[in-house]
Amino acid sequence: MNAQTQPKTQARDSVLARFMLGFDGDSLPAELAGYLANGLAGVVLYPRNFSSVESLRELTAEIRRAAGRSVLIGIDQEGGRRFALREPFTPWPSASELGHVGDAALTEQVARAMAAELRAVGCNLNFAPMLDLHVNQESPVTKDRSFGADPHLVSSMGVAFDQGLRAGFVLSCAKHFPGHGDAVVDPHLDLPVFMGTMERLTSAELVPFAAVVAAGVPLVMTAHILLPRIDPERPASLSRNLLYEVLRRRMKFGGVILADDLGMGAIARRFEPGEAAVQALRAGTDIAMVCHDWSAVAPAIAAVRKAHAEERFDEVEWDASLDRVERVCAQADPAPDSPLEILGCGEFRALAAKVRAPSR
Repeated sequence: MNAQTQPKTQARDSVLARFMLGFDGDSLPAELAGYLANGLAGVVLYPRNFSSVESLRELTAEIRRAAGRSVLIGIDQEGGRRFALREPFTPWPSASELGHVGDAALTEQVARAMAAELRAVGCNLNFAPMLDLHVNQESPVTKDRSFGADPHLVSSMGVAFDQGLRAGFVLSCAKHFPGHGDAVVDPHLDLPVFMGTMERLTSAELVPFAAVVAAGVPLVMTAHILLPRIDPERPASLSRNLLYEVLRRRMKFGGVILADDLGMGAIARRFEPGEAAVQALRAGTDIAMVCHDWSAVAPAIAAVRKAHAEERFDEVEWDASLDRVERVCAQADPAPDSPLEILGCGEFRALAAKVRAPSR
């Protein structure tokens, strides 16, 4: 029985369905395999998890076997230098290079080719496109990773990238809602602060997100950033005002809201893993990610389980969230259908070179 026809009465742990996890090492831990068998939404992979494309393809196959159903297998493949897969994958241009060219059709071609390479190794979710505006030249988040400062250009490029990935049968994930704005602190290290008002966000940072939501993007990843003029107490990723009221209700996003890694310094320096996970889910997040500290996984899951047992979550919202997670998992391509030989092939290298051509 596949995920599309799976009855909701099947015994699956609804708390595990609200998490995606990362792990250390290059083999699937037994504990993680158990989580997958019992309903975990998915796994996040990093270069630390594989030494070759063959080992990556076998690892993704092992993840699918452990789950016994369609499951999210996500990875960062933005292009450029920082969040991109290395050779033998094609050295794809960065978002800033694509934005400089400003050709939506070419951007869609690049994303579709990226999707083919990801499918070859069994990954079905790409944490891209990044829609943060590069309005501060000193920003460590947006430098080289942003399509540009113009919200309309970023909208055009973001929609094209989203559509290219999905045309290639890989799920896209727009990030980092609601945008990093003028912030200069790297959230991997500490909490950025953006003094933007809702009027500023509506006219700038939210424009690309509204565009991809209208285009049907399946997932949106939240930003660990404080906007004190909108919610002075909680970062955007834990803010019900921003996630439920703005993204879900005002912008009418019907897909999956994904919280960026709760182990990043912006969150971990202020909240215990369990508290962060509970607050993120109560704010409107569908899936919380815990990616870099395995010791935080059990406390995060236990805290959510306890909060759920104590009825601290609205049950109607909880069930609606599970439905969204099930729908997006059912869309995930279940197995590789591209040969490894397409990685870095001449056609894809020529496409990358076309973007970088000096005459453009």
